[in-house]
Amino acid sequence: MMKPVKPRPYHAPRRRESAARTRRAILDAATRLFAERGYSAVTMATIAEAAAVALDTVYAAVGPKPVLFRLLIERAISGEDQPVAAMERDYVRAIQAEPDAGRKLALYAAAIRHIQARLAPLFLALQAAASAEPALAALWTEIGERRAGNMRLLAGELAETGALRADISVEEAADVIWSMNAAEFYVLLVQQRGWEPERYERWLTDAWQRLLLRSP
Repeated sequence: MMKPVKPRPYHAPRRRESAARTRRAILDAATRLFAERGYSAVTMATIAEAAAVALDTVYAAVGPKPVLFRLLIERAISGEDQPVAAMERDYVRAIQAEPDAGRKLALYAAAIRHIQARLAPLFLALQAAASAEPALAALWTEIGERRAGNMRLLAGELAETGALRADISVEEAADVIWSMNAAEFYVLLVQQRGWEPERYERWLTDAWQRLLLRSP
């Protein structure tokens, strides 16, 4: 009498790791293509080919094109493969824990330097495509409003230290930081004028400190 064949053990962790690698390959390929060619010129089939996966795999892993692009924007902002809420990011916690206003701005400038290196090419592609794609227009508005809200929180923290200039309101300080942390600003100085990212970070820190804080 033949012994029953035992089923092979199901290796869920291995399957999850393989799926994560595939998803990461898709995201990396899509990021590169959108940054190089813009949103409209890139198809899901092109992404599948660049990632060396089937087209159905792309849709199963990341969804349709607008959903994928939103994911890429969130990934660039957070620096993680999954979106991370602003208050849960390491640099935000470091800023909140720092009692000195000048150091808060220096920490944020350092974070912006790294974020914009990832985000700026995608954000320019988003800006160019937003007028023709309602989902991207909504994303453009949402990201801008989210940034503005976060900058109001940062400006409020600066005011709480007592170091904010007396002639500048929290709202004005928030708008100044919001305008200068934009992808366009990074592109102008680093990509078009050839500044080293370190120089951009130092300049941004110095500019914010001079514009917003009381003289020592």
